[in-house]
Amino acid sequence: MSRALTPILLLLASAASYAAEAPQQNVSVLVPIVGSVTGINNVRWKTDIDLFNDGKSEANVMLSLPTAPEQPFILVAIAPGAGQHFSDIVASTFGMDATLSPLKITTIESARSVRVMASVYGVRDTDATLPEPIAVTNGTMYSPLRSLNGLSFSDTFRTNVGLANLGDSDAWFTLALQRVPGRNVAVTSFKVASNTLVQTSVQSLFPMITMGDDFTVLVETSSADTYIYASVVANDTNQMHYIQPVFSAPADQQAGNP
Repeated sequence: MSRALTPILLLLASAASYAAEAPQQNVSVLVPIVGSVTGINNVRWKTDIDLFNDGKSEANVMLSLPTAPEQPFILVAIAPGAGQHFSDIVASTFGMDATLSPLKITTIESARSVRVMASVYGVRDTDATLPEPIAVTNGTMYSPLRSLNGLSFSDTFRTNVGLANLGDSDAWFTLALQRVPGRNVAVTSFKVASNTLVQTSVQSLFPMITMGDDFTVLVETSSADTYIYASVVANDTNQMHYIQPVFSAPADQQAGNP
């Protein structure tokens, strides 16, 4: 063997040994809201989750509810090319009632997450609403300013806003309601404790507002591990429309500006 090749082969062997010994990282994604609760009009709201393993090896996955009591979790193994369905995941899988929480999905020792799909629907008596998709969030996504657009509060529609704090300390949110871009109608501040989800009606956040459609709520916070969402529900049919936040609003639309 050529002496010139010896150092190269030793380097390659060392690199291969390091790669074999180095621990693989976990990767997480988040469904901002799942639940099993009874709401207005005696509608039972449920969430279904589907996981798909598009990889070539078995995926070990942990599902957890970080803001639920005792932060429960489960572990599942999904074969390559296979999927797993969870119907009414909070009640059927975690055995919990009257609970709302983000759902954290962690694929263990993998650089790639399993594919996740989530949907929410309401059931009353024998009727059910159409499933509404919930956008899945990359766990590293953060912007200090986010907007929730297309909200309504009227005889026809009602709106709920969700604020989740998965950080280790309290998070302060500044919320501004706008009917015209850049012009705040009302501003409020709200504190959310660590590992807590708060879901409340928009009129509870802004009790002085009058009815209206197609308004925006800007949400500003310096706490990174936070997530927001909204839902607009038709009062007659109870059909829900999930609103995911829009990032990077223009600087002149900061929530604290008049």
